[in-house]
Amino acid sequence: MTTMPTPSLTEVLDSARTLVEPALRETVRTHLGPQMNRIARYHFGWADAEGRPTGTWGGKMVRPALALLSARAAGAAVEDGLPAAVAVELVHNFSLLHDDIMDGDETRRGRTTAWKVFGVPGAILAGDALVTAAESVLLSAPAPGARSAALSLTTATRRMIDGQAADSEFEGRRDVTLPECVSMAGDKTGALLGNACALGADLQGAEGHLVEGLGAFGEHVGLAFQLVDDLLGIWGDPDRTGKQVGADLRVRKKSLPVVAALDASGADELRALYLGPEPLTEPDIRRVATLVERAGGRDWAQNEADRQLAAAERRLTTLDIPEDVRDALAEVAGFVVGRRL
Repeated sequence: MTTMPTPSLTEVLDSARTLVEPALRETVRTHLGPQMNRIARYHFGWADAEGRPTGTWGGKMVRPALALLSARAAGAAVEDGLPAAVAVELVHNFSLLHDDIMDGDETRRGRTTAWKVFGVPGAILAGDALVTAAESVLLSAPAPGARSAALSLTTATRRMIDGQAADSEFEGRRDVTLPECVSMAGDKTGALLGNACALGADLQGAEGHLVEGLGAFGEHVGLAFQLVDDLLGIWGDPDRTGKQVGADLRVRKKSLPVVAALDASGADELRALYLGPEPLTEPDIRRVATLVERAGGRDWAQNEADRQLAAAERRLTTLDIPEDVRDALAEVAGFVVGRRL
């Protein structure tokens, strides 16, 4: 295989945006009806609430970049991965539209969320429309693995939905175990990220061991990302995260550090506070954060994030792919996981 100079992270993400955004806009224009088109264009940041073009978009393009690199890992040209990149970004934004509703979030990327502007039914339907568009993009792609890629994206989407459902169910349970929580995070976050890493190769009809290896790499990265995200939800800098300190604790989220701490011996005070019926006051939230840390939840989550990233890197070294692609995949993985506390 020909080895080329490894592009920087900025080059990888910028080139993905340059290639994918026009195709993504065209897909939304041609696959969605007028009403859903208007909501989707607003959500992506391409238009204001009245439909007037804005020309801006705050998406990082991580998943499309991974899908394009996946196609190159299979020996194809980067452009051959375009349908996979568009499809995975459509599914990702389907999840964002629905997550904003479920979480009651009123802002995303510095703008009012779509459900606040267009209503809950409209935002739900727009998310549904993006999923159907994603499947159409893959099934109509002139590539040998079109059907396989469409099936794998459907499987990843189902797992993501199952993970989100489990996350919601955990809010009402007192007995969530750490293995359950890890499994939930693997589905909720790891499934789609893993699929993004494999989808471009799958679309090209690559051999199963390469598709499987790329997917496993991405799932480890996805779990590491969720662990870091959960740490940020308790101890993150609000100026960096855009959330209040202890945001996840306010809603008694069963995040990975919390569940690890609740499962630890000697966590009676934490269980009484966090699993009790009374609303948490600000002093309570600070106390809970201290107790989670004392019980080892913070250290466990950080160590597990490091372990998952190391496992991803090991899996990457076993794959017979161009060195510049391997290095670029590692760069993107480091960016996904390496957010500061």
